Amino acid sequence: MPVQGRRQKNNVRKIRESKMMSKAELARKTGLSVQTIDRVEKGFYCRIDTKRKILAALDLDLEDRDGVFFME
Repeated sequence: MPVQGRRQKNNVRKIRESKMMSKAELARKTGLSVQTIDRVEKGFYCRIDTKRKILAALDLDLEDRDGVFFME
């Protein structure tokens, strides 16, 4: 189980930028704060529900999660 405070690499920023989406736009689409998006992009721990919201906002399926959020 991941420990809060331990960072885990992910591709959220890379994918968001490839879709020409700002952090604010991703935050609005997910219903999360810009601060939360920033923390996720920096690799801080986030809940599964947060990951689901981000995947949906990036127009990705749950099957795409391993390419966004690397194995934990």
